[in-house]
Amino acid sequence: MKVILLQDVTKVGKKGEVKTVADGYGRNFLIARGLAVQASATANKVLEKQNEQKAIEDENNRQKALELKKVLEEKTLEFKVKASDGRVSGSVSTKQIEDELKKQGIIIDKRKIKDNEPLNELGSYKIKIELYKDVIGIINVKLTEN
Repeated sequence: MKVILLQDVTKVGKKGEVKTVADGYGRNFLIARGLAVQASATANKVLEKQNEQKAIEDENNRQKALELKKVLEEKTLEFKVKASDGRVSGSVSTKQIEDELKKQGIIIDKRKIKDNEPLNELGSYKIKIELYKDVIGIINVKLTEN
């Protein structure tokens, strides 16, 4: 039996894929629980339209990420921290970087910040932020003594 998966199913496939499964498994488990529908001509047309919409949405999100990348590369975040002998007391965290960007109107999840090294010395840093699949933005962070 051929089915179109409506959700990701472990050891079967991902959402939107057409898979061949045993008849009983397809009818009694996948279709009964709403995880899949039986593949048919109309179901295939609906799937194609959904895939087209997803491709368009992906491209729009990618373009937004590229625009945001340009904006981020022009910005420099400056943090005034307590320091002695060039070493910072504590460090600047990804949460602080996220909050500073939020103040400037840029909303980025702190988990998207890829550099995990602590910012615990005075100076300038280039921090990588994953904005979208294969779109990495770089923002300048400068630590100065308070």
